[in-house]
Amino acid sequence: MDRMLFTAMSGANQALEQQAVVANNLANIVTPGFRAQLVEMQSSPVAGDGLPTRVSVAANGVGVDWTQGPVVHTDRPLDAALDENGMFAVQTADGGEAYTRRGDLQVDGTGAMTVGGRPVIGDGGPITVPLGSEVTLGSDGSITAREVGMEPRGLSPVGRLKLVSALPGTLQAGTDGLFRPVADSNGVVQPLPADENMRLTPASLEGSNVSPTMAMVAMIDNSRRYEMQMKAISTADENAKSANNLLSLQG
Repeated sequence: MDRMLFTAMSGANQALEQQAVVANNLANIVTPGFRAQLVEMQSSPVAGDGLPTRVSVAANGVGVDWTQGPVVHTDRPLDAALDENGMFAVQTADGGEAYTRRGDLQVDGTGAMTVGGRPVIGDGGPITVPLGSEVTLGSDGSITAREVGMEPRGLSPVGRLKLVSALPGTLQAGTDGLFRPVADSNGVVQPLPADENMRLTPASLEGSNVSPTMAMVAMIDNSRRYEMQMKAISTADENAKSANNLLSLQG
């Protein structure tokens, strides 16, 4: 395969992958606590006999922009904004544990506390509150509820949110938008311990850290890069046809 064609093809493929990441960031501009995803590219020599001049483009993986998003006061009792490096623990579909910065907590029709449709984990597992009760969050993650008919001061403790602390780069992002610890040498992912010193700000919400302007610029840049690679492929094809015509005339 022509070296120009090979290089342009690998570049176009990675431009499409990067465009998918940018599109996902744009789709989550209004998602509370969302962290923008980043793609790192590098040149990768092609291994094999007779191919020392071939170089492709490879993605090192998807990284995360850990910059904190803007925090706004919502006056909604179930909204919560975490301190820097803090995470809420949630239960995944397979029963495991993952982490998120998203703080727009909800209570579903069964009394289960959820965020993004996933059960929120407390000090004793997934949290449930009495149906129809007025739920209040404390700065330490404690949850209290006042059931219907109770006195205004009749608050009952329900549980406490499991809040964890993770330094930037210590967690890896999943395709479901959740974060998980890196697996150990045996391939086992250990849940993070609760951080008793972690604090949250009730009735506040952290927004997405995605910049719409920067994301749109990145999308345009990726689109033009893809077009450039496709033009290189077209040029390589035209050169090959011209070379074949010259050889046929000489023959």
